[in-house]
Amino acid sequence: MTPQSPLGILDANTLEELARVICGDEHLYYRKGYEIARFLKHAGWQRVPEYDGEYRKEWTLARLTEHREDPIELEKVLLRLADPREYLDEPDQLPAVISAVNGFLIHEGVRLENPGGRPRLIACDPSLAHPGSQGPVELRAAMTDLISDQKMARLLQHRLDEARTCYANGAHVAAVIMLGSLLEGVLVHVVQERDVSLLCNKSPDKVSLETLIKICHDAGWIGADVERFCHELRRYRNFVHPRAEIREAHTPDRDTLDMCWPVVNAVLNDIADSQSTAA
Repeated sequence: MTPQSPLGILDANTLEELARVICGDEHLYYRKGYEIARFLKHAGWQRVPEYDGEYRKEWTLARLTEHREDPIELEKVLLRLADPREYLDEPDQLPAVISAVNGFLIHEGVRLENPGGRPRLIACDPSLAHPGSQGPVELRAAMTDLISDQKMARLLQHRLDEARTCYANGAHVAAVIMLGSLLEGVLVHVVQERDVSLLCNKSPDKVSLETLIKICHDAGWIGADVERFCHELRRYRNFVHPRAEIREAHTPDRDTLDMCWPVVNAVLNDIADSQSTAA
């Protein structure tokens, strides 16, 4: 039986973006020309021509375009991009590559996942490509601008990306919990970095999200309206405990997420705006 692929015929712009990620740059895993040819062979392509010294992206795009009407072959490339064995020398690069690919691939109705290190393509709704982006609160801040601990900033950014994955695949409860976790992680590190005395000698691991919201509001880092809606998100975050969901007699759905996501955006924007006044 001929294997089926969730891919259709990819748009030309999608192929260009795919070529860009395969080549890499200063922000993504970088491959030299001959390494790109080797990558395609590792993906399972047969009769890959030797790299001839042409510009890397143009050469890569030409190879992808030759297979544009063969979704099975293009799926092999995408799966190899999400394969941990491709990044044994720089394992930290894998999440960034997957995030970059999904940023444009979702418009084709598919996403890359690698649960347990096993890459796969899954179908998803292209209309969910940018949760919260159509609302009145656009995210203006980058995580690395808010938190000086770069390791923690990358971890929290990864949680935001995971929340998008949950959103895109209809895992609404998981997405809400992830957003609540992200909110708590951001607030506790902002307090630690700006004025740890506000924790009143309590361990950061022992301070509740409710308290963190109040501290950040009292310090003038988030607005009163944002504070109020943060508590709604906090209430849904507590659904990590199944009994809390039973007590509320409500299961979060897409509409819930469409309300929660702008709250997170507003918090991050407020914290960024208050950055210059924080001493």
